[in-house]
Amino acid sequence: MYEPIRTKSVHTMAGADSAFPHHSREEELNIQLAGHLSALLAVTDELGLDDAAEAIATRVAALRGTPPARHAALTGADPAALHRRALALAGRALVVAASRADTAAAILAAERMDAHTAALAAPDLIGAR
Repeated sequence: MYEPIRTKSVHTMAGADSAFPHHSREEELNIQLAGHLSALLAVTDELGLDDAAEAIATRVAALRGTPPARHAALTGADPAALHRRALALAGRALVVAASRADTAAAILAAERMDAHTAALAAPDLIGAR
């Protein structure tokens, strides 16, 4: 009733396995965590939190094997908005760190979340919201 397929599928790409780089799950999580922490580093630099920025930069360097590029210019953004952005980025980093069982990164992200939550609760930022 049905005729057998005699040709290769048009959906199969020749040499597809070698054309694209493949990463293990651990490598992908490593890349994601380094990306989230790098974004958090940029916001932390913008806020002028030097000690926290150094801790984040150290962790990013450990993940990537090279020191991260640092945020050079200030944008003058609203501090409350920056703290909200940093809180979200730290939360993302915490989720990925937990997925890869990276205790040091998870502790760092949780500490940053606490710091930004406290900063947002500060009375001097209420008018900035």
